[in-house]
Formats: sequence, structure tokens, C-alpha cells
Amino acid sequence: MKRTNLLLLAPVMLLAACSSVSDRDKDASSSGGGYTTPFPGSGTPTTGVEQSNLNSNLSPQQQLAQIGDRVFFGLDQFEVSPESAATLDQQAQWLRSNPAITLTIEGHCDERGTREYNLALGQKRADSVRRYLVAAGIDGSRLQVISFGKERPAVAGSSADVWAQNRRAVSVVN
Repeated sequence: MKRTNLLLLAPVMLLAACSSVSDRDKDASSSGGGYTTPFPGSGTPTTGVEQSNLNSNLSPQQQLAQIGDRVFFGLDQFEVSPESAATLDQQAQWLRSNPAITLTIEGHCDERGTREYNLALGQKRADSVRRYLVAAGIDGSRLQVISFGKERPAVAGSSADVWAQNRRAVSVVN
């Protein structure tokens, strides 16, 4: 096997070995919601106390990653779940304390489905996150949305665990 393939395969195998996303994937698909994952820096929200202790030496994107910069969705779903709402509440609190920061919310999908379907679904996911943040008091002019559909997977592969990690909306500091 080529060295490049081994380098790409190693992180996927590591994530698969450390994760038990498949049970939550089934629950999220059947309930219509999304979920956050326990992977460090991948959207697990911190508490408000921890948020006040964010390292000021970190860049705004790193701070956002610490509080949770992404939320996850079930198969063919775009509504914000209660688990995702907790992450978005932390994002809203952070945005209120950083009024000069603007975000782009990226909508992503897994590899299944057509390009057109996934672009539309990714747009719905990004729009859903934007609506949630606006309802939480964030000025809509600070939030842009874009859909990448299935074009920018976070994790390569074709399994339930991989697909669950690729069905997401990611907030990126402009």
C-alpha cells in the first residue's frame, strides 16, 4: 500500500477505534435530530464557567473550537436537536461577548445522495443553525451561510461512523 494511503487510513482507523457513534447515529436518524460528539475540539460544548476561562492567547477560531464549533445531524435531517442546541447556546453566549466577530456557517453532508440533494440539505442545515443563533439574539448580519454538500468531508470513508461525523454544520470565524 502506498505511504499516502497509509497516512490517510491511520486517522480514520484511530477515530473508528475510539468511537461508538453508530448507536447514537441510529438514534439520531430515527428521532430526526442531531448530536454532538465527544471528540476533543469537535463541538463538545463547555459550561459557561469554562467559557469565561477561555485562554485569551488563543485565536477566535480556537476559542470557538473549545466551546464547540460544530453540530451534527441525523440522516436526511436538518433541524437542531437538543444536544446541538446546547452547543449553539454556548456559541451564542460567546458571540454576545465578542460583538466584532462574524461567522460563516458551513453546511455539510455525508457522501450518500446526489450532489444537488446534498447541496440543498447542507444549505438547510446551515440555515437552521443560523436561525437558531438569530433566535438566541445574535444579529443576522454577523452570520453568513454556505453549503458544501458532500464535497468537503471531515472524515474519509464509507461507514456509519464516518457518515455521522460528516453530517454537520461548522461555524467558522471570518
